[in-house]
Amino acid sequence: MYKALDLWLPAYLRRSRPATPAGVTDIMLAVCDHFEPLHDADKATAIARIRRWQREFPPLIEQFRDADGIRPRHTFFYPVEQYDADLLAELAELCRRSGGEVELHLHHEDDTAERLRQKLELGKTNLARHGLLARDAAGGVRYGFIHGNWALANSHPQGRSCGVTDELTVLAETGCYADFTMPSAPSPTQTRIINSIYYAQDSGRPKSHDTGELARVDSKLETNNSKLLLVQGPLGLNWARRKFGFLPRIENGEVTGVNPPRPERVRIWTRLAPRVQGRPDSLFIKLHTHGGIERDMATLLAAPMRDFFSHLTTQYNDGQKYRLHFVTAREMVNIIHAAEDGHSGNAGAFRNHRYQSALKP
Repeated sequence: MYKALDLWLPAYLRRSRPATPAGVTDIMLAVCDHFEPLHDADKATAIARIRRWQREFPPLIEQFRDADGIRPRHTFFYPVEQYDADLLAELAELCRRSGGEVELHLHHEDDTAERLRQKLELGKTNLARHGLLARDAAGGVRYGFIHGNWALANSHPQGRSCGVTDELTVLAETGCYADFTMPSAPSPTQTRIINSIYYAQDSGRPKSHDTGELARVDSKLETNNSKLLLVQGPLGLNWARRKFGFLPRIENGEVTGVNPPRPERVRIWTRLAPRVQGRPDSLFIKLHTHGGIERDMATLLAAPMRDFFSHLTTQYNDGQKYRLHFVTAREMVNIIHAAEDGHSGNAGAFRNHRYQSALKP
């Protein structure tokens, strides 16, 4: 079906309007970057790309603050199959300067569960060597994950770009605290469940995360060796930007050089943002981008992103209707778990609820 509409449009049309909270609404905003500086590039070009981020991103975000006094965050999901010590040293330095964090991204093909496990463990070791990734209360290394080419849990109809049907289990067993791959529309890997924060487990069939249990207050659900938390970004229709003058465009939360984060997109994101069931006053907006390549840097490191941050801090951070929180992927998951555990109040107080950053400023 065109743009995989048959997979997700029914859920979009059936959606119900969420309850309107009585007081202030907390907005958690995370930018999850499929960061591939070696994409169509040699090592010298990749280093130059990261150093451009080092030069331009910290000054870009310096003037903006959220309700907690924190600058905009950025989470770099680095493809661990392309590990290079020099590139990761530069990326770690970028995070120290900007408050960003690094997580795991992986492209693989025709794989097995055991080979996948080895790749993830090696990726964890390599990133942790640079002081990256999170730690749990026991000191274990934990990580967030985005699947290359969207094919999480062998979800491509032709079996491309994965091969591991029980991938959710392998991720959970190797310390993944949450997956951030979805939405993938217009790819056919898109799930039928949309705009949700939920737990899924392997079913023995591809795309086990097509269904799951919604995260909710006092649910006692948690990522373990059989269930994995999935945090989705917004997916719906954008009638403000029409194709051919009458067809709505797909809104999937991707920030690109040709589709910057305009105000009308922000309004859509707040309407579609996942919530923890029982906490209508907390919106979790996860955006994605490919910031390691020049065509998207034109948005991410320039006026379009500056305008976006200005719009957020002036329109969604008044302290009465909205409280804005710029968060990393790790911080977003910590706030989700705090909501599940029954905590309320300023969501920014729970950025380190379960998992701590190991990166030293």
